[in-house]
Amino acid sequence: MQPSTSAYQSFLDQILEEIEQHRVRAANELNRTQMHLYFIIGKTIVTKQKAEGWGKSIVAQLAVDLKKITGATKGFSVQNLWFMRQFFLEYETDAALQQLAFKIPWGQNILILTKIKDEQQRRYYLSKTLEASWSRNTLLNQIKAKAHTKHTLLSKQHNFSKTLPSHLTEQANQILKSDYNLEFLGIAEPLLERQLENRLVENIKDFILELGYGFSYIGNQYRLTNYRVASVKKQRYSIITIIYCYGTLISEKDF
Repeated sequence: MQPSTSAYQSFLDQILEEIEQHRVRAANELNRTQMHLYFIIGKTIVTKQKAEGWGKSIVAQLAVDLKKITGATKGFSVQNLWFMRQFFLEYETDAALQQLAFKIPWGQNILILTKIKDEQQRRYYLSKTLEASWSRNTLLNQIKAKAHTKHTLLSKQHNFSKTLPSHLTEQANQILKSDYNLEFLGIAEPLLERQLENRLVENIKDFILELGYGFSYIGNQYRLTNYRVASVKKQRYSIITIIYCYGTLISEKDF
């Protein structure tokens, strides 16, 4: 017996939801593992420098050897190894901040390390990056706009965490496609997917973010389902872009 259209669609959506939930879980676990590794590498560098009296040249030598052995060109670069060292030094005595930092991507961690020195401000940007799944570009714009001075007002102006949980999926995609993570997993070749669309969307996002407060780029390719039509093939469509502007969601639909 063939299932009804609505029954099959419900079954399909249930499977897709499970896939997305586990992808998010896998991405988060991968990120935590990588941040822990970077923290340990930073700790080991600091410990050895103190114990052996080694200078800066040891970091350069380490980068050369790690590149030769692992094949990673970005993850274990000289600059990145110094960031790992700083990562450990900044968070070694603050378990709360350390746990927050372990939950966000490395690119965002570097931004916060290099641009935010105040502990409370760091706590704010770490927390908000985790809560809202801010990309690196979004985080940079929030820092430039001094978002920490306006967070009380802004927190009352949206309910994105309730209405758009798919921002977690977007962050999972960013984590899984990160150059750092691809190298960490031993994947050297870049992934090709909707390159033209991604470039166009990135330009739109940058433009919206430049407009400042009152505007927010929410995301793209949000899948929606219409249960009223007869054909399963026609039931699904996606919203290419979603933009928030003073309480209004502006979207362009791709049927």
